[in-house]
Amino acid sequence: MSKSERNQRNVIIVYADDLGFGDLSCYGSHQISTPNLDRLCAEGLKFTNAYSTSAVCTPSRYSILTGRYPFRNSRAHILPGDAGCIISPELDTMPKLFQRAGYHTGIVGKWHLGLGDGSHPIDWNQEINLTPVDLGFDESFIFPATADRVPCVYVEGRKVVNLDPDDPIEVSYEEECPFDDIPTYHKNPEMLEMRSSHGHDMSIVGGIGRIGYMRGGSKAVWKDEDLAETFLSRALRFINDSQNTEQPFFLYYALHQPHVPRVPSARFRGATALGPRGDVIAELDWCVGQLIEELRRLDILDDTMIIFSSDNGPVLDDGYVDRAYELNGTHRAAGPLRGGKYSKFDGGTRIPFIVSCPNLVRRGESGALISQADLFASFAHMLDMPLEPESAVDSQDMYAALIGEDPVGREELMVEDVTCGKMLRRGNWAYLSPSEGAPFMGNVRIETGLSMDPQLYNMDYDIGQQTNVAWDYENVVKDMEERIQRIVRSEGTR
Repeated sequence: MSKSERNQRNVIIVYADDLGFGDLSCYGSHQISTPNLDRLCAEGLKFTNAYSTSAVCTPSRYSILTGRYPFRNSRAHILPGDAGCIISPELDTMPKLFQRAGYHTGIVGKWHLGLGDGSHPIDWNQEINLTPVDLGFDESFIFPATADRVPCVYVEGRKVVNLDPDDPIEVSYEEECPFDDIPTYHKNPEMLEMRSSHGHDMSIVGGIGRIGYMRGGSKAVWKDEDLAETFLSRALRFINDSQNTEQPFFLYYALHQPHVPRVPSARFRGATALGPRGDVIAELDWCVGQLIEELRRLDILDDTMIIFSSDNGPVLDDGYVDRAYELNGTHRAAGPLRGGKYSKFDGGTRIPFIVSCPNLVRRGESGALISQADLFASFAHMLDMPLEPESAVDSQDMYAALIGEDPVGREELMVEDVTCGKMLRRGNWAYLSPSEGAPFMGNVRIETGLSMDPQLYNMDYDIGQQTNVAWDYENVVKDMEERIQRIVRSEGTR
């Protein structure tokens, strides 16, 4: 492939939300059928040692777009829905890289990196002064945070979609509701269509309790059962519109499934025996299938690189009573891994990762160690675009691993749990640095991996991280702890 041909490949990142290492049938699930992702996997390259940078969403999303470990930004934590944007417009980003290479760039789906420059509270009834279109995306159709947080509206470019100026939006994350005239979880339980198991007990929007309070904007409020198809239709529109620009395109398609609240569209209710969580994963798979079919219809599938992954590991009960635990049966959302979302164990950050592109050196399975932060530098290599020293400081060029040429990948990578505790993976070793906190997160029923003892696991024979061998390999522990401290003190690891 010539350099000019290589530079013209379309790129789509499909980014799921809270999807676990064991949630797809191509990763071993026998309870959830995901035929479209299975086909993508069979025709592409499935990674078994790929990691997000964090066990929760905002930090992972920060890293994938900036090529930086989340600890480098003190605001890279789970954000409320009215937070200011944590990516500075001066910072280099992956979509800016694609813009420099002549690409048409777009984002569709979940954002959760904040909006506005933070100089004043967001006025949802006016143009927002810092959105994805200021960070390298030519087109942007998103919801601001997560489906369980207000405001429950779409934002296109800088404006809320379908906003009625006579019904202005107000948003508050105060502990006490400042609006007397809105339905709330405890005041109006008769309006609830879904109950909370913990939290999610503020505003009622669409029959569901949310985090935060929202008033107004009734015409702009989304319907939860329409989210998947709305985002899909906008992704397909972006792809079709891009064909008229005579430019290759980069699309960041950030799915909202299977994050709570899990409300599948009518066609997927009852699609699995696992209840709403299984159903929205089936819906997610269908969305990927529709995307692939549209690329095929346009005769550009063979010109498109697709990367599918998830922002962090899985969780069953994340705040709503949807019988995820009761109906889970023998399904193991994290597969053989220990822990899940929020956790320092591998279940928190080791995620499904599939690459499909026409120039794969080999297909099948790869054990190469790779971080999602590496996509930035890898795309720079693919595009033959230089990176400035201050750009993507933790992103390493893993392009050879992405196309199956390099079976090893990184020498090491670092991830964080919800408390920002660190885990270092190097070769067969996984080292969990000592950190304070409870060993079990009771409300979500997940092991945290937190301990004041060092933990060392040999991943070659202990993928479930059951046997801590730290006391048998004290030199390895000392070396890896020192390495974590050097990374934290460094200005970058690229």
